[in-house]
Amino acid sequence: MPAINKLLVANRGEIALRIMRTAREMGIQTVAIYSEADRNALHVRYADEAVCVGPAPSAESYLRADAIIEVCRQLNVDAIHPGYGFLSENAHFARMVREAGLIFVGPSPEAIEVMGDKLAAKSAVATYNIPMVPGTPSAITDRSEAKIISAQIGYPILIKASAGGGGKGMRIVANDAEFDEQMDRAVSEAVSAFGDGSVFIEKYVTSPRHIEIQVLGDQHGNIIHLFERECSVQRRHQKVVEEAPSSILKPEIREAMGQAAVNVARACGYYGAGTVEFIVNDQLDFYFLEMNTRLQVEHPVTEQITGVDLVRQMIYIAEGRPLTIRQEDLQIKGHAIEVRVYAEDPTNNFLPDVGTLDTYVRPQGNGVRVDDGFEQGMSIPIYYDPMIAKLVTYADTRTEAIQKMIRAIDEYQISGVQTTLPFGRFVMDHDAFRSGQFDTGFVSKYFMPRVDSTGLLTTDQPTSTENEVAAVLAAWLLDQTRPTTNGAPVQETQPKSKWKANRQSFS
Repeated sequence: MPAINKLLVANRGEIALRIMRTAREMGIQTVAIYSEADRNALHVRYADEAVCVGPAPSAESYLRADAIIEVCRQLNVDAIHPGYGFLSENAHFARMVREAGLIFVGPSPEAIEVMGDKLAAKSAVATYNIPMVPGTPSAITDRSEAKIISAQIGYPILIKASAGGGGKGMRIVANDAEFDEQMDRAVSEAVSAFGDGSVFIEKYVTSPRHIEIQVLGDQHGNIIHLFERECSVQRRHQKVVEEAPSSILKPEIREAMGQAAVNVARACGYYGAGTVEFIVNDQLDFYFLEMNTRLQVEHPVTEQITGVDLVRQMIYIAEGRPLTIRQEDLQIKGHAIEVRVYAEDPTNNFLPDVGTLDTYVRPQGNGVRVDDGFEQGMSIPIYYDPMIAKLVTYADTRTEAIQKMIRAIDEYQISGVQTTLPFGRFVMDHDAFRSGQFDTGFVSKYFMPRVDSTGLLTTDQPTSTENEVAAVLAAWLLDQTRPTTNGAPVQETQPKSKWKANRQSFS
């Protein structure tokens, strides 16, 4: 396969910039695509060439596969990197790229299809004896039978969309009386989000940890893993704080999970960068959940602890080169933490916010990495995922990485929109996080009012935990009104609550 000389990045924002920077280091020319809302975006200005592919809504721009491939033809592009979100896990798009004679910097369409359906993925990996959560082997077609199976598995159970992701089409069922209502909700969400109402049942693992393994595979059958990432701090089943390595895994469990992840990749003939996700219970038993057939939002923490540039490796693999990294060459060095900085109001159930970044000053210093796609004076578009940046810290130990993150959050100055920075500060300061004794229920247990079985916030009186949250946020807002270096006060704006239902969210 020929070398890649010109790469189109079919994405926007921080991930487009992150890919382009590695491409530039490799001597590869870059092409940006953009919507009318992103005409002045940083990734557009950074690329060697840029082409507008349509109006602001993603369905009319970033999801226009035909328009993207036509740009490639016009500009003599060799390859397309999809980033994450948008078309990154779209098998039809990957096939279109291949049929157009272009290189898709990612896995084969066939691998995307297999792993894009949770039930097909479970079937594919079954021959490798990989631990899986007890549940139905296929989509539910008979509710009466499903209730019998649920009783046999034992409540609570989880109803999940087969084509799901990002927490959509997912409902916890505490008992038989709730089954029909939660089934209707799950199917409705699945149809709305994915156009596919197929759902299945799994045993709900109480006090679960979400731990994933990064894998790399080449087109010659070589597959390695690059250890784990802990992703248990989530809101709406979507990650907001990640770290590598996990604070709870023993070496033997890490090795077993790594080998299981390699086998999952092998089961679908995987090549490129991918992530195998597991759920881990309080006894450290792990179960396969799914495979994300793309680069992950949280990939920087893996890069920090391994020294491996995952985008560079993806490009090498797409060019047909064999992996030069052997499993025995890899070792964990230090600890890395990522806090996702969203334009959201943590005090209002993380409702997305819009506005202009009146103040935007990044933290700096040794061991601090900021992957972003904004600068001061830019507006947060209402059409896309509300992520502003990924704030990453790296140090020799977990404690030092936490302290460095606290310092970086305190130095990060953003005004004009509400952000998740104060939530990140709350997490770093919390005893549960510091001790490593937390699970995916961190937000509902420690940060927000309790959520009832329907997924709605309760109206109970504030608890001491909620008062603690209020105190942290009040201190944060006070800190943000300090004079800036030019003497002008930083003003926080109230959330406008203007957001689009079609915004993408990345797991």
